Amino acid sequence: MSEKNESRTQAIRGYVDGKIQWLWGLPENQRRAELAKLRRGIGHAPGELPDLWGGLLQGMPASFYGTNGPSHEEWAVYLALTLYALHQQSNNTVCVSQLGCTLGRAVRRLAEQTVASGQDWTESSVLRRFNALATADSMPEVSHHLRGMIQLLRREGIPLDYPQLAEDLYQYQFVDGAPNVRLRWGRDLYASPTEK
Repeated sequence: MSEKNESRTQAIRGYVDGKIQWLWGLPENQRRAELAKLRRGIGHAPGELPDLWGGLLQGMPASFYGTNGPSHEEWAVYLALTLYALHQQSNNTVCVSQLGCTLGRAVRRLAEQTVASGQDWTESSVLRRFNALATADSMPEVSHHLRGMIQLLRREGIPLDYPQLAEDLYQYQFVDGAPNVRLRWGRDLYASPTEK
């Protein structure tokens, strides 16, 4: 990855982390309202819903802005924050964003928790969903598959590193970046528990 892309991914991570911290700094009723707005954005492209502009765009670096539709940065931030809001739904006491709990690790935990007793976690139907996500070739398709995965993580109470997810989603949009993201997800998925 080039130095420019490295600095861009760090900026995306920082922006998403800052937005999550900002949400948690709000009074509870205001936080709930902001999260509800963000959830309404699921299934839409960045910019389609004016109600979300303030929560997403306020404080966003101008270098993230697209010139002809949403930029890669805007897609990554948008998906990470709207999916975070979905994951956070009905949970007002604990933030579901947890540093180090990458998508691959979260899916591993999900597969281990949802597999039938005595069955190997690698036979979980969760992995078929994860494979569909990992082979998606457009951001709307990624969004669709991620939404289902996030709903399962929410149901099982498994957190996710949303700043890292935003970084992954940014890199995933580049022809030379997607294979690296997929490989990282696979490594995290199959890493032995003692290596995590």
